[in-house]
Amino acid sequence: MSEEERKSLLRRHKLKLTVIRGPDLSSTGDSTSRAKQKRSKSSKTGAPAGSQARQLYPEPVLDFRHLRSRYGIPKSLAQNVNDQGYTVPTEVQMASLPVLLGSHRNPGSQMDTTEVTEETAPGLSSIDLLTVAPTGSGKTLAFMIPLIHALAGIRRKSQHDETVVDGPKAVILAPTKELANQIANEGRKLAVNTGTRVTSVRKGMHLESQKQDTMVEGDTIDRDHQPPVKADVLVSTPLALVHVIEETKGEATGLEGVRYMVFDEADVLLDPLFRDQTLAIWNAATHPALRVSLWSATMGSNIEDLAKHEISKRADRLRTRTSQPIEQAPLVRLVVGLKDSAVPNIEHRLTYAASEQGKLMALRELLHPRAAAPTGSSSLRAPFLVFTQTIERAVALHSELAYDIPAEAGGISRIAVLHSDLSDAARDRVMTRFRKGEIWVLITTDLLSRGVDFRGVNGVVNYDIPTSSAAYVHRVGRTGRAGREGGMAVTLYTREDVPYVKNVANVIAAAQKQRGNAGGDGKEIIPQWLLDSLPDVSKQDKQKLKRRGVEARRSGKMGQVDGQDGEGKKRATKTRISTKSGFERRQENNRKGAIEAARRERDGVEPSVDGGEEGGSDFGGFDD
Repeated sequence: MSEEERKSLLRRHKLKLTVIRGPDLSSTGDSTSRAKQKRSKSSKTGAPAGSQARQLYPEPVLDFRHLRSRYGIPKSLAQNVNDQGYTVPTEVQMASLPVLLGSHRNPGSQMDTTEVTEETAPGLSSIDLLTVAPTGSGKTLAFMIPLIHALAGIRRKSQHDETVVDGPKAVILAPTKELANQIANEGRKLAVNTGTRVTSVRKGMHLESQKQDTMVEGDTIDRDHQPPVKADVLVSTPLALVHVIEETKGEATGLEGVRYMVFDEADVLLDPLFRDQTLAIWNAATHPALRVSLWSATMGSNIEDLAKHEISKRADRLRTRTSQPIEQAPLVRLVVGLKDSAVPNIEHRLTYAASEQGKLMALRELLHPRAAAPTGSSSLRAPFLVFTQTIERAVALHSELAYDIPAEAGGISRIAVLHSDLSDAARDRVMTRFRKGEIWVLITTDLLSRGVDFRGVNGVVNYDIPTSSAAYVHRVGRTGRAGREGGMAVTLYTREDVPYVKNVANVIAAAQKQRGNAGGDGKEIIPQWLLDSLPDVSKQDKQKLKRRGVEARRSGKMGQVDGQDGEGKKRATKTRISTKSGFERRQENNRKGAIEAARRERDGVEPSVDGGEEGGSDFGGFDD
């Protein structure tokens, strides 16, 4: 293709590739003015002098059959891609595969990292990549194909080069066990007959390059009876791999030979919750030619800046340690579509339910719709996911809905709950049953909000509002996978949520605008007057919501809202998910009151002025 043809095709698919950190490619202009401009950019962005953004226009991959003829991928890998039914690449695959597989003009050569031009693109061994692409767009396949291709090249080189270090050559990190297992399974399918071994990290595992004779005094581990795992690709959560590294008693970590590191859901992995563990793994991989790629549907500028800083910091540290020049590869950013936006191919609904009881009624109405859906809209169909803020609320909601599906339709077996307090075996059983279609309604926390691919999910219900706009994007991304139409995302909110709901409303408004532009029905889901009337969320409130969620729904704090026990308990009653009706709770409260009154009369204790109990009543009254 000519340059204009490539530009036109990339723009049509809303693909933008930019070198955001790399050698200065400009060759015109006064040297003094360029130096001042570089210093100014460096002070603002933290980038070193000599780096500037430059857009790339590689030739997109339009058919997976071209991978072998154009880029020389192994025959077995090409066969595995075909056997899995992949024919037409998605947008993220269309743009990322050319830059990760290398220049198609000379597939067997490694490009010089200082010669990144518009006509050609470097390979996996020559760049770092930061990718922002919608949920369900095929990011796993986009990084697994180049990874297996690159490892095949390393394996061929190791036959003639004794300097190649034993042990794993690639690490893929994911924030949850479910996502890590999914990536490993997909990787194994693509690696059949390629000689590449993909392994999920498990408890008690130690790596191939960890020495068998690293016993120290008092060490009770007999490594002679624990053969090291032989793997080319390790797929793990950060904590699991950190534990494996810590098992080493010497200087070796087992990651010295790692050449490629992939961060799936990178914004979470570099968030404060996982950051220390992720950076510990990143720093344990000491190979001077390490290349990293970061992938997510949402990537804030802070994550991008952190990635650039860590890449530069690591290079400086290795340069000081080895006293050898360490060349930094260009950092390329790929953005697919509108950055940090929800998928537009599903129907989004924002429903005001007023109270906790209203949310239960709204959810039951979705389970058992009594009226026909309005013209032009669809109804929620099983299977679907229900997200709550905490584990306690997920368990309580499961108890509330356990008998809502009639016995003749499967009854209680059709509804399940999944959270991190369950054992690994229990979580695996629930995941398997949900994938098989035996479970119709799966209640969960944000444990399943990222990366996990359920291809048959017809809808998502946010029973509790997401803690950020990014959380909304990932939650609703469990439906509408790979461009599938017909999904639905319903978000319920109450009076307590009103101060925080504008983040979600803005994302939905952007998605509906994108859907209208894409040829949808153009129906206005979030009217402008609602967006204008919702209160703006301050930066401090956003951070607080992201860390703690809605305060009234936090376990352990329900009875101490604003430091007032009585008022706190009343609010707790209104935000509680209970299996008891209001009438049953009232009867129980009356019985407790009668018992307490009899005890006071027996002990001669005068009742309080307001006639209530010292601790206040659990009964919160009926809503109007």
